Amino acid sequence: MTSNSASRPGQRGLTALIPQRPHASSPGQRAAAQMLALREVTLPAAVITAAAELLTERLNHASDPVTREATAAVLTRLHNAVDQVHPRPENQH
Repeated sequence: MTSNSASRPGQRGLTALIPQRPHASSPGQRAAAQMLALREVTLPAAVITAAAELLTERLNHASDPVTREATAAVLTRLHNAVDQVHPRPENQH
C-alpha cells in the first residue's frame, strides 16, 4: 500500500489524504467564505462584545486588505447584534 504522507512530509492519517491548495488562504478569505454561508446561533451579549474587542485589535494590525474588509464586516454585524439588545450610547438618538 502506498502512502500519500511520503509526498507530504510531516502529515499523517487523514491530513495526508486531504488535497492541499497551492497557496494557503488568508484569514480574510476564510472569513469571507464563512460570511457567504451565514447561520444563526445564540450567544450571550458579553461573548459577542468580547469578540468585537478582540477583532478591533486585529483590524488595527491586519496588513491584508481582504482580512481588513472581512474583519470590518464581521465587527459591524457583531455591533449590530449587540445593539439590538443593549444599544451603545453613541447609537441612541
